[in-house]
Amino acid sequence: MRIISNCSVSALADAAKTLIQGNLVAFPTETVYGLGTDASNKDAVTRLYAVKGRPSDHPLIVHISSDAQLDKWASEIPKYSIKLARNFWPGPMTLILPRTSLAQDFITGGQNNVGLRVPEHTVALALLKEFEKQGGLGIAAPSANRFGKVSPTTADAVCDELSDYLSKRDLILDGGACAVGVESTIIDCTKKKPTILRPGAVTKEAIEDTLGISMDFDSLTSVSNQVKASGVLTSHYAPRAKVVLSGVPNAGDGLIALASYATPAGVVRLAEPRTNEEYAKNLYEAFRLADHKGLQRVFVIPPAGSGIAIAINDRLAKSANTKSDSI
Repeated sequence: MRIISNCSVSALADAAKTLIQGNLVAFPTETVYGLGTDASNKDAVTRLYAVKGRPSDHPLIVHISSDAQLDKWASEIPKYSIKLARNFWPGPMTLILPRTSLAQDFITGGQNNVGLRVPEHTVALALLKEFEKQGGLGIAAPSANRFGKVSPTTADAVCDELSDYLSKRDLILDGGACAVGVESTIIDCTKKKPTILRPGAVTKEAIEDTLGISMDFDSLTSVSNQVKASGVLTSHYAPRAKVVLSGVPNAGDGLIALASYATPAGVVRLAEPRTNEEYAKNLYEAFRLADHKGLQRVFVIPPAGSGIAIAINDRLAKSANTKSDSI
């Protein structure tokens, strides 16, 4: 495994070639770092699942360079999904669409749908374009962490998480810290009306404004929908420390809260963001810091409001759910 800090044109060409050869490349997006491989290579995808410790029926998101690549992977593309793509791509949004034969069972977890995304990050987009130039069709890339654990938002976090599992042929592209910090919004576009399966930085309000429709919030948080997607299990994003969302921290506990919340005596302050956007960006690094410090418990004061706060609270609820079917 090599970490590439200078993501030059030649370095990205080598990274794309590494993917074409069936190896793994971790790369930055605006949300979190992804662990990518050739989405059409069954053996490579099988290894990706093994490195992550991910159940084989849990579908992957295929990253493409633009909405012009949609019809290669999606057999039916509703008009509203085209509008979403044109408004929010490149960006932190994944669309679930009926698949073509290119999206095989080893990518979709046996479903007849596939998740597609165009990330908004210079390194990610350059890698995707170079990969396609070399004959690739899409990069399957879940978050670059062990399944159910905290998603990495820096190259160092990827290394800490996966160095024991990656081979010398694999690469980590260092593109700095991720701008958003929580995973993409996932939207089910397989029905007449879109449904949010996982909230993210593309918010319910933004989707409603774009499409001119009203979406019932209760339906957005339901995971009873038969469509499987990344990050919708009841437990996920969990550090080793126990995450607590109520009560009062004791001396020696960690604390994550907005800067306006005072730190009790003896409590280890892990993050004190000033805004909800900063909260999202710093959350996972704060979880990792808790584990590096060997803390047993992390008390979190969840942010209030709508927008990105909905996504933050979704991740907090799942990280605090210790009775996990995903870990």
